[in-house]
Amino acid sequence: MSDQPVAEAPQLGDVSVPELYRSGRAKQRRSQRNRIISYVVGIAVVATVVLAGDWGKIQRLYFSPGRAKDLFPEILTIATKNTLLYTAGAFIGGVSIGLVMAVMKMSPIRPYRWFATAYIEVFRGLPALLTIFIVGYGVPTAFGTQFPTIIGVGTAGPIALALVAGAYLAETLRAGVEGVPRGQLEAARSLGLSQAQTMRTVVVPQAFRLVIPPLTNELVLLLKDTALLSQLGTTAATVELTKFGKDQFQIDFNGTPFIAAGVMYLIITIPLTRLAAALERKLKASR
Repeated sequence: MSDQPVAEAPQLGDVSVPELYRSGRAKQRRSQRNRIISYVVGIAVVATVVLAGDWGKIQRLYFSPGRAKDLFPEILTIATKNTLLYTAGAFIGGVSIGLVMAVMKMSPIRPYRWFATAYIEVFRGLPALLTIFIVGYGVPTAFGTQFPTIIGVGTAGPIALALVAGAYLAETLRAGVEGVPRGQLEAARSLGLSQAQTMRTVVVPQAFRLVIPPLTNELVLLLKDTALLSQLGTTAATVELTKFGKDQFQIDFNGTPFIAAGVMYLIITIPLTRLAAALERKLKASR
């Protein structure tokens, strides 16, 4: 009988390949077991809530069809309309401010960069509600007027939200501008375009295309932030969705108006978030 050398198992460092396979299978089994446990716990929690809840009372206090019917058409013609108008005003103002601040922050002129940096840091650091109070009450007091009373929450609110949004969008738009290939700028300048013409016709359109998804996300955030504008004081004609739901709740302390307001928010925001996701996938595919 001849002596044959025994083949050794392949080694990977100090661990043999079979041991690695066994370790991988063990990790898969643990992961599967943990998943099953989490499903069982989740089902148990849901079952406990379903069985323990007083669904008759919940339906009567939060999902009353008759109470929901009473909210129409005002929830659409007043509350939802105002929410969309406040959001549109704040978004347009925020994009305009953000674009100006982005260009100033990239300017070779140092005072412009200082001003833009100070603006961005201040309004990103302040809570949105505090900015609303400053615009709605602080500024008009300094000029001896009552700003929300004279020109209304419909103007004071979007201005305040635009100031906040502009600080965030400045960084977003600056990233978009810097994302435009350098060769595009050089080609435009070689064709005789000035710096301003290059920014307006070449850089900014491409930058906006790059930042459409984050712009859509900021639009959704502004939509929800309009709920803060009720702190400026509203009338029956200037309420947004959250204030409308609160006013209706105080009539009979039935929570159905809050649920209805939440549904209206979702009807608006879910398509926007889906649109942002679709645009992001399309942008990735085009690169």
